[in-house]
Amino acid sequence: MTDRQNISSNSPYEPIFGYSRAVKVGDHIFVSGTVAWGDDGKVTDIGDMYAQTKQALRNIEKALSQAGATFANVVRTRTFVTDVSRFEEVAKAHGEVFSDIRPCATVVEVKALVDKEMLVEIEVDAVL
Repeated sequence: MTDRQNISSNSPYEPIFGYSRAVKVGDHIFVSGTVAWGDDGKVTDIGDMYAQTKQALRNIEKALSQAGATFANVVRTRTFVTDVSRFEEVAKAHGEVFSDIRPCATVVEVKALVDKEMLVEIEVDAVL
């Protein structure tokens, strides 16, 4: 098997659920569903879907960097939102990062995320 690198984050759920923020295997990087956690381990920007999307993307950027990648390496994003009627807020933040990169992308409305204050969760796949 190709070398595997597990990349951790500050999520309080990581040790409980048994997952990594990202896993790099060979030239592929898979970033778990990422939310708007601040450095203090708490959800940021309560009620603001645009700002939560920006924070989730910053957290993803950190994980990609630890794996030796950038947003330019992202080939797919999956975004889960608790209210698809607010799609424009998420689309604006996503577009600010990916408008020139243009990865495959999916947006899905979900009933809820792990914490009621979370409005958006994003996962990405990247290739070096």
